[in-house]
Amino acid sequence: MKRFAMILMAGLVLTAVLPAQTPKIGEMVTTSTGLQVELLKSSEGERPLQGDKVSVHYTGTLVDGTKFDSSLDRNMPFEFMLGRGQVIRGWDEGIAMLKVGEKARFVIPPDLGYGERDMGTIPPNSTLVFEVELLGITPGARPYDVEGKDTVTTPSGLKYIKVSEGEGPKAKSGMRVKVHYTGYLLNGDKFDSSVDRGEPIEIMLGAGQVIQGWDEGISYLSVGDKARIIIPYPLAYGEAGRPPIIPERATLIFDVELVDAVEVPEPKPFDVSGVKKERTPSGLEYYVVKTTEGEPVQLGSTISVHYTGYFESGEIFDSSVQRGQPIELQVGRGQVIQGWDEGLQLLNKGEKARLIIPYHLGYGENGHGPIPPKATLVFDVEIVDVK
Repeated sequence: MKRFAMILMAGLVLTAVLPAQTPKIGEMVTTSTGLQVELLKSSEGERPLQGDKVSVHYTGTLVDGTKFDSSLDRNMPFEFMLGRGQVIRGWDEGIAMLKVGEKARFVIPPDLGYGERDMGTIPPNSTLVFEVELLGITPGARPYDVEGKDTVTTPSGLKYIKVSEGEGPKAKSGMRVKVHYTGYLLNGDKFDSSVDRGEPIEIMLGAGQVIQGWDEGISYLSVGDKARIIIPYPLAYGEAGRPPIIPERATLIFDVELVDAVEVPEPKPFDVSGVKKERTPSGLEYYVVKTTEGEPVQLGSTISVHYTGYFESGEIFDSSVQRGQPIELQVGRGQVIQGWDEGLQLLNKGEKARLIIPYHLGYGENGHGPIPPKATLVFDVEIVDVK
């Protein structure tokens, strides 16, 4: 493989919602980005958070008063997920400043609107004026209530607070776990949430697929547990952070729920005894341990493949089998190491093979991640599908 499936945390490229400001009636507030907001009607309603679904009525005009769009004309409010880049930047910022029931006027400069794009009724480089009313909120994730709960500090400096106890098995390194989570900065800003997306993250615990604090923190939980994990920066994104979302030296707070944890059987190496070893001119060696009359893998084929990668010592360094999910790739397009692109084209759908890949067809003289320099790699592969 060219790159491992080494996720740091799903969704960290989300659009950040700026800290909300509170304009006064009749006062035009200009934010640091250049957005102008005038409050037309105040309310004591709830303010939305990133990830909330919001319902809005609006009318949009150019600065000369030309109307280009209105939900009122359709008698149908517009709904979107706040802070997910589903609307222009000026809307994501402006709506975050309002409370349910409030009306406001937004004056949105081109760089927060459609920029240089020609949108038909909206010419390039247009300043846009919207009168909006925030009608309602469907809440996304909200912070756990940890008041009165015990905080446990581990030797690494990680802290966790159990919010509720589950009754399932305890998570252990090597298990495949599903976790719902919401991540916050210390100032309370939410930067990511699987809860808002409606889909838990699935990882191999202890395999370095997530930040160090996650591998440690989840290991203290049982299925059904809900907890707050407070991760110091050395166990998260370090000195540099992950700009623009994660600042330098950032302590991160995750409210998590362990949804599932299952034992993953250790993949068994293919039995190649009695199978003829073939060698290609490039130096790739391979054994075909199961043959079929299935569709052949060709240059440009999109395939689904299960694999387990071993060092020559027999130690596993990566396995889709352990993750329970084959990978999909397009063959011959440089998405994987050269030895894979060559070796997979020797197989048919349904076939199994062992590929022995010399370092010049793998990760070269320098290696990569857990792969040391000049490493010969062994892959047991199965072609699950060919498209």
